[in-house]
Amino acid sequence: MQTTCHLPRQHLSLLFFSAFPLYLAHHSTAVPHKTHFTMDERGEQKGPSASKILAVVAVLPVGGTLLLLSGLTFVGSLIGLAVATPLFIIFSPVLVPAAIGICLAVTGILSSGAFGMTALSSLSWFLNYIRQVTAGLPEYLQNLSDKLGHKTKEMGHEMQSQAHEGWAKPSKRPPAGL
Repeated sequence: MQTTCHLPRQHLSLLFFSAFPLYLAHHSTAVPHKTHFTMDERGEQKGPSASKILAVVAVLPVGGTLLLLSGLTFVGSLIGLAVATPLFIIFSPVLVPAAIGICLAVTGILSSGAFGMTALSSLSWFLNYIRQVTAGLPEYLQNLSDKLGHKTKEMGHEMQSQAHEGWAKPSKRPPAGL
């Protein structure tokens, strides 16, 4: 089956000639494209593979055994519940208050532990905060001491210069009482 191009001659331009090989490569029917293959042509087997069969053979006994154990456990739980239910009904005047007391005791112990952990973590945070604040304190005190010493020297020099001048200039300090 041959496909031919049925375009008029006036549309054959330079652009058409440059794209024509791509058109032929895409629409060529010299080698027909086969879209449907049989299983034999694709190389597939007609049944499950050997690895799938081995997986089923290995998992089937394990799954069956676990299912059996699950059923036995369920039946045992039902028998235990059937035996224990009359005992729970007979002893409920004693068991219910005991259960309430045990729940309250457990709640008290857990809450006291939670309060203790909160207190310890708060105390730890406070001590770390104090350590951080006091870590810079010696440097701050040294700077303050240096500034105070510098101001004291300035005041001493000022007083000495005023004493030498004989108190001729008025003082920079405001008069007392204002």
